[in-house]
Amino acid sequence: MIVEGKIVEKYDTQTIKDTFKKREFVLEYAENPQYPEFIKFELIQSNCEQLDDLSAGDDVTVNFNLKGRKWTDPKGEVKYFNSLQAWRIDKKSGATEAAPPPPSTQEWAKEDFSQDDDLPF
Repeated sequence: MIVEGKIVEKYDTQTIKDTFKKREFVLEYAENPQYPEFIKFELIQSNCEQLDDLSAGDDVTVNFNLKGRKWTDPKGEVKYFNSLQAWRIDKKSGATEAAPPPPSTQEWAKEDFSQDDDLPF
């Protein structure tokens, strides 16, 4: 999926586990400029570095995957979570940087979380 918008916020990279890191950012998406939407995306692993040379106010094109996850909490209640995982960000003005292609299915499987933890994400 692809969306165009303006970066509003970008956050520091978080280390979730020794083998997993993520970085979030917010995009202002204005399909209707009178009612802009503010959409939070996440980057994972080496893709976190794509935000380093971008700033709030930059117009960008974001390529992303819609991800969903089912989690059963310690009380046995089933919960569902969605995330928007960006895998490529191109600045609209000026030169664009080459980004790696989206991970293959096998690479996604390697990055899946253990179901043994108590975290829903």
